[in-house]
Amino acid sequence: MTAYRQLDEIQQDLVNKKVSCVQLVQHYLSKIKEKAHLNAFIEVYSVEALKQAESIDQKIKENKAGQLAGLIFGIKDLLCFEGHTVSGASKILEGFQSPITATAIQQLLAEDAVLIGRQNCDEFGMGSSNENSCYGPVLNDADTEYVPGGSSGGSAVAVQAGLCLASIGTDTGGSVRQPASFCGIVGMKPTYSRISRWGLLAYASSFDTIGVLTHDIKDAQKIINIMSGQDPKDATSAQAPAIKTEQEQPEKYRVAYLANALSGDGVSKSIQSRFKQLIDTLGAQNHQVDGIQFDYEEYLLPTYYILTTAEASTNLSRYDGVHYGKRSAEASDMESLYKNSRTEGFGPEVRRRIMLGTYVLSADYHDAYFKKAQQLRRLIKEETEQLLATYDVILSPTSPTTAFRLGEHQKNPLEMYMADVFTVQASVAGIPAISIPLGRDKKEMPFGLQIMADAFREDKIFAFSNYLRTLIDQEIA
Repeated sequence: MTAYRQLDEIQQDLVNKKVSCVQLVQHYLSKIKEKAHLNAFIEVYSVEALKQAESIDQKIKENKAGQLAGLIFGIKDLLCFEGHTVSGASKILEGFQSPITATAIQQLLAEDAVLIGRQNCDEFGMGSSNENSCYGPVLNDADTEYVPGGSSGGSAVAVQAGLCLASIGTDTGGSVRQPASFCGIVGMKPTYSRISRWGLLAYASSFDTIGVLTHDIKDAQKIINIMSGQDPKDATSAQAPAIKTEQEQPEKYRVAYLANALSGDGVSKSIQSRFKQLIDTLGAQNHQVDGIQFDYEEYLLPTYYILTTAEASTNLSRYDGVHYGKRSAEASDMESLYKNSRTEGFGPEVRRRIMLGTYVLSADYHDAYFKKAQQLRRLIKEETEQLLATYDVILSPTSPTTAFRLGEHQKNPLEMYMADVFTVQASVAGIPAISIPLGRDKKEMPFGLQIMADAFREDKIFAFSNYLRTLIDQEIA
């Protein structure tokens, strides 16, 4: 079967009867089985996916199919699907079945997308390598000795390896964009609040954003548009205008780029060289291209990790061994039940972040850490908005390096956290950002380009991304 990379191609072949939805599902099920060693899928919904595909094939015959007919997708193990296990890749939710379907997923199913399975991830979305999962690490299909990035690593690899056409992941500080970069695909984090978080297992509620991983920019836009909208079940969701299908492109773009990406010691030479080449090409085409220094750059990671660990400490307190999920058998009273259930149920990275969050929220340190981080978040947001009032987009590498080897950063969490150095700005400011493939290093490991725009201006991101993809393809050719 054709290795499809675009929904338009699939839908055209469906109309021309060159393929059916049932055949598509069978093809992806075969690929999932063939590449099971990548550990991208935790659970595959074989019977249900085939049954749904049969129904959609009938709708196609009757010209009643939805906008996403032919889209076979998977979901990160943080999103709820009624009657199915959702665990956050954690032992703490052992045996728990969701009583609800996440709003975003329900909207895709209503447009006849087919859900094929649940995908591996870092536990509760905490990680940048997909090694922090109770189901074991996910392997990068470009080279299985390397990580795929995280926390949506399984979702990224599923698209990279052709196990589904698209994946729905979550992005708290780069968890869609960074694995997209490591796997050479498109990863989009929309504006915070554009998509309802109802039915998403919470990590850091003021950061968590549902995003999408695809090969095609147009597919990412279509999927995000369908998932978007105000939801009475989520008070933080916004009634935002739909992203325009046909974006208006200015004659010349006003482009800012993070100047330290060309000089920083932590950025790989391959990425620096390719990034500079792109900047030079944009300049040669007479776009306004300016290197900028972000005043609060050194505070981005500390602000992000202080606030997200504090929110994690609060959100994950609901997993107590009493209400649902894992309950320790080694407990003599209520206190030991709580302690033992959480110790046995949570992995080391989750425990680390809960303890950090509890520390910064404590009475003695609340003002020194949490309050200051909140103040810095506002300053970061304001400066980012000021820059985007002057420029259409801000560019940077998505990650300072390509994928690293499995186990390489496990002993030093700070090394792992540095993988998010470029992605956290959009998360702290709540603005949209995308990672698109930019190139490959000498080992043929892919890396991406990050594009940021002002809140609810995903149209600018998609327009510029499409323009850049053409430019990058021409350079490669």
